[in-house]
Amino acid sequence: MIQASRNVGIVGTGSYVPEKVVTNFDLEKMVETSDEWIKTRTGIEQRRIAEENMPTSEIAYIAGKRAIEDAGLTPEDIDLIIVATITPDMYSPSTACRVQAKLGASKAAAFDVNAACTGLIYGLTVASQFILTGYYKNALVIGADELSRILEWTDRNTCVLFGDGAGAVVLQAVDNGYGILSTNLGADGSMGDVLTIPSCYIPEHEKEKRKPENYRTIWMDGSEVFKFAVRVMANATNRALDDLNLDINDVNLIVPHQANIRIIEGAAKRLGVSVNKIYSNIHRYGNMSAASIAVALDEAVKEGRINKGDLIVLVGFGGGLTWGSAIVRWSK
Repeated sequence: MIQASRNVGIVGTGSYVPEKVVTNFDLEKMVETSDEWIKTRTGIEQRRIAEENMPTSEIAYIAGKRAIEDAGLTPEDIDLIIVATITPDMYSPSTACRVQAKLGASKAAAFDVNAACTGLIYGLTVASQFILTGYYKNALVIGADELSRILEWTDRNTCVLFGDGAGAVVLQAVDNGYGILSTNLGADGSMGDVLTIPSCYIPEHEKEKRKPENYRTIWMDGSEVFKFAVRVMANATNRALDDLNLDINDVNLIVPHQANIRIIEGAAKRLGVSVNKIYSNIHRYGNMSAASIAVALDEAVKEGRINKGDLIVLVGFGGGLTWGSAIVRWSK
């Protein structure tokens, strides 16, 4: 989808990761695995884990507050808050409403989006429509997840992969030629059973995958997710570029979902680009679901990897199964 009539850009970024670090060596004491096994297969060296008294809404609030400050705004300036998460504090109220209260953003509408690891791209696309039409002026989109709450810590196929964190962006109208130029969203519900987290209803086939005392945990068919991810990350990127009559050579930096270094390398090979054109922090944080792209984007900006005028690709995939990409001409 190509944006039209006015331009919407990212004018502020912020992120937060919990202080507690769990290394691969720590996991060696908890489950049958090793530092070498994890690094070789995933590229992950450590991950951050939230304390018990720090729910998803709290880390989302901190990231959101930092993004608002980076944009030179106050919480009262925010018209809309979207939180992308699969680990909400509660089913109701939404995590976005809890963040709104913590921020004191009393003028903002607020709701959650569930597209798993693709959540930030979905949230960006939804929020940008409100600004494109003039309905809202300033939108805050947050990706926040605490996967540590829903892991089976005796399953080495999943517990080594995930971590906790939050990242946020502020959207606003920007000058012509800048901002979100194109997005591409997709889903394939027929593949939903390869990555699941049961909730109110737990089918028998889902129970069979898990321990009876721990039904509401992540289960994943890693090989199927891997093949899907490499394919759709490249396809979603190319489709969004094609909408603009651009190609991968026009891109300055790709900020992908941080799930597995081999997925990132596989997507780079399909796209025909060097891994040097791709920003990765997976070694520090693991897979933070909806937070991963936003945290990586914030760090890339802070490290000077992104400058005004650069063409950036944000791209991800996740449970659902879902995928999404956004082409952004950086406006700051």
